[in-house]
Amino acid sequence: MPITPFHFGPGALLHAMAPRHVSFIGFCAANCVMDLEPLYLIFTGQFPLHRFMHTLTGASCAWLAVVAGFVLIKRCDRWLRLPDFFQWKALTPTSVAIGAAAGAYSHLLLDGIMHGDMFPFAPVSAENPLLHAVPLDVLHLACAAAGLLGLGLVALRRRSARSGDGSR
Repeated sequence: MPITPFHFGPGALLHAMAPRHVSFIGFCAANCVMDLEPLYLIFTGQFPLHRFMHTLTGASCAWLAVVAGFVLIKRCDRWLRLPDFFQWKALTPTSVAIGAAAGAYSHLLLDGIMHGDMFPFAPVSAENPLLHAVPLDVLHLACAAAGLLGLGLVALRRRSARSGDGSR
């Protein structure tokens, strides 16, 4: 299923560990951009589902699209005065770039482990050395655990900030 929340777990943990350096919005956006292709293919009944966007080149394009989109939206905000949902206006292009890169390449890794129709190194190689490197239940559990740990760290950081000890 495209745009699965399991992909967001590692991003939540990365963001929780380095909130000023890793944008969770960038992470999630890159994952969603990558899954637009299989989503379209599902709706149009075309197979295989994992094609260009699920290669190193495609993941790099998704990463660049997210960063370019962020920079463009940031510039347009001067005139449009867009709402500041999730405090996106405080993000820097660097934190979005790091988050988007982590999102795109972790997506490639996670999907490479679980999808047999994926060839992450195409067109150089028609092999998928990642396939079944980890059992699916372990993969899903690890992604969920990363997400829960990330949420827990964010909650602790916010609680500490509210209590006035100044740690973030």
